[in-house]
Amino acid sequence: MAHHYLDDQQRDTLLRLRASVTWRSEWPTWLLIVAVYGSWFFVATHARLLGLPLATALLALAGAWYLSLQHELLHGHPTRSSTFNALLGFAPLAVWFPFGIYRDSHLAHHNDLHLTHPGLDPESWFVDAGTWQESGPFVRALLVARNTFFGRLALGPACSIVATLAAALRKLADGDVRDLPTWIAHGVAVVALASWLAHRYGLPPLALMLAGYGALSVSAVRSFHEHRVADDAAHRSVINEAGWFWRLLFLNNNYHLVHHDLPAVPWYALRKVYEASRQQYIERSGSFLVKGYSEWMKHYSFARIAHPVYGDPSGLIWENPPASGSFAGKLRVKFMIVVRRGKLHEAHLRAAAERQTARQAL
Repeated sequence: MAHHYLDDQQRDTLLRLRASVTWRSEWPTWLLIVAVYGSWFFVATHARLLGLPLATALLALAGAWYLSLQHELLHGHPTRSSTFNALLGFAPLAVWFPFGIYRDSHLAHHNDLHLTHPGLDPESWFVDAGTWQESGPFVRALLVARNTFFGRLALGPACSIVATLAAALRKLADGDVRDLPTWIAHGVAVVALASWLAHRYGLPPLALMLAGYGALSVSAVRSFHEHRVADDAAHRSVINEAGWFWRLLFLNNNYHLVHHDLPAVPWYALRKVYEASRQQYIERSGSFLVKGYSEWMKHYSFARIAHPVYGDPSGLIWENPPASGSFAGKLRVKFMIVVRRGKLHEAHLRAAAERQTARQAL
């Protein structure tokens, strides 16, 4: 997988870090594995004591943390063995997707030249113009709703589950059975886990399924508009300066451009890499900078952030007016979004001194 270094100095720094005890031993990731598994199983085995509603909610959070761990595993941590890492991520704690299917899909997503392109990026939330034209009013309303913040949290997991299962069935219909063992092993593991928890600890299988759906929903907070349509591939990935809770839950994947540029950098180093070159990354992203997930929720709770059609010219205009050079990176500027319906939303975000002028994002 290709890496993009900002300059030779960054490359040399990262090469030195790779030789450090922390990076070679990956001890933070090993501790993370213990913490994630420990928290999930503690909640699951104490469901009676905690009460079903609280246990289900906590399992959703722990499941989202586990999904973040799986993301780290598929990118080559904590060992160089993809097989061993896959074993560490095999347990169906988030229920719905086999690790192997998620791994293959996500690695395909890392072709930055195809980011957001429907049919080429397996994690795109856009559709092509033909699909939109062929869709009826209900499907169009669904596509628009899932491009709102709460719509993505509520509907996004269902859309992902349906799309993944449909793709699996199409493969089987075409005679491609390569993924069948993965699905069978996952299904057996889900049944075994659900049966054990139900009989031993009183956790109903339905609660386990709801917790898994909740884990996908919590993870959708991170993935909400983490990629936008842009001509420059580097401008497609967001930098979200989220708070500590979200950074820990999502393992610093909120610095998404940094992750796409340097996918082999471990989770515990991403923030330091970003902060060491913050201004350069803001410029490289085309000022695609967000000050926490609350910005998305504040302005797009029930308003779409983008038209569902890929590259639709009637979607949004992101305008980043220049800030005064004397307060580089410290002034607050208006991040204006012009919506086709005629509304104007403004979010005050801290910005770099040099912002790009108006550019069409979606």
